[in-house]
Amino acid sequence: MKRHIASLLSIAMLLSGCATMETPRNMIGSQYAVQQSASFDDPSPVQCTASAQPDFVTKMRFAAPSTLAQAPDRLAEGDRLRLEVAGDKDMLTGNYIIAANGSILLMGQIRINAAGKALPALEREITDMLISRRLIRPISNGVKLKQVELSAVPVSVSGAVFEPGTVRVGERQAEIRSLNISNIVSGDLNAGRMLSTALRAAGGVRPDADPREIYLVRGNIYTRIDMTGAVNGGMANDLNISSGDRIHVGSVGCLQEYLVRPTPITAPGIRVFMSNLSRPAASNAASAIGKEATSLPYGTRFLQGVVSSNCVGGSAMNAGRRAVLISRNPVNGKSIVIQRSIEQLVRSANRDDYNPYLMPGDAIACYDSTAMNLRDVISTVSDTVTPYVLFKGVD
Repeated sequence: MKRHIASLLSIAMLLSGCATMETPRNMIGSQYAVQQSASFDDPSPVQCTASAQPDFVTKMRFAAPSTLAQAPDRLAEGDRLRLEVAGDKDMLTGNYIIAANGSILLMGQIRINAAGKALPALEREITDMLISRRLIRPISNGVKLKQVELSAVPVSVSGAVFEPGTVRVGERQAEIRSLNISNIVSGDLNAGRMLSTALRAAGGVRPDADPREIYLVRGNIYTRIDMTGAVNGGMANDLNISSGDRIHVGSVGCLQEYLVRPTPITAPGIRVFMSNLSRPAASNAASAIGKEATSLPYGTRFLQGVVSSNCVGGSAMNAGRRAVLISRNPVNGKSIVIQRSIEQLVRSANRDDYNPYLMPGDAIACYDSTAMNLRDVISTVSDTVTPYVLFKGVD
């Protein structure tokens, strides 16, 4: 019987050795940060490049940022206007909302296109139309058009942002809208209709972004804006956004650490997927991995994420525990899997050269140490041997 137990324990030792995970392999070009290097002592450099001008602006006219900043706001769908006509009380005078088709309707039948026009131009157009229809006399200041409320506007964002696409900026709560309507004044300031708000709504600029090369396109005019002030605490050229504007963020092709933190143009936080099915936790719930654990501030590193998933500390038998980080190169979309020794990250002085930043949508998984693997195998063998011993004892 002793011979059988010795044989089973030998098998257990061999099985525990086979439990060591193979080092993950990655495609060439998947690495975009020096901290993702496979070598602890010699991090592989990642070359940055100058950001290129987008092709779609080559046939457009360039204008300085100040030109667009001083231009009057263009009206958009959902904007609320106040029309006042001298001598009129209830036929033409009243509040109007620009409809989804970009027009307002006077007297229930006169349709005027308003979206995309400046307020003074629309006022002149309404005045000329009412005079031509002989609905009013051509007197000075007979028609006044006021802007009561600026609505949210759609904006297209592309380039080095985490969630490119069309976003709406300037949405307001119902209570604020009711206050604007009840206190009618001329003009409105919607602080949400800004360039920085649009960038945040698109997930924030990625760490490979070039904040000096942010392009804003309006109609057939484009401008190039330097937003580094929003990152380093200086003055930022934050422009008002109009409906139909297009924003493009340039890329330098590599991770820049100064952009990996919450700023007015980067993400405030990230969501990371975590799995800790190692001992002593048999499930993620037992590891206390919930919504709060997986929602982390932007700028969190791999080691801090591993701590959040409860993979650090405990018995000395866990000292050989490992963790993997599953990420994706934001520039070319290639996935990358990085394996780290948790204890090496904790103990090494140069851990920052080996400790990657976490990006939105990354995943972390923890693996048991060899000692814990051996313990599990011995436990499994013991569960098998015990009935055998009891059976032989009965014999």
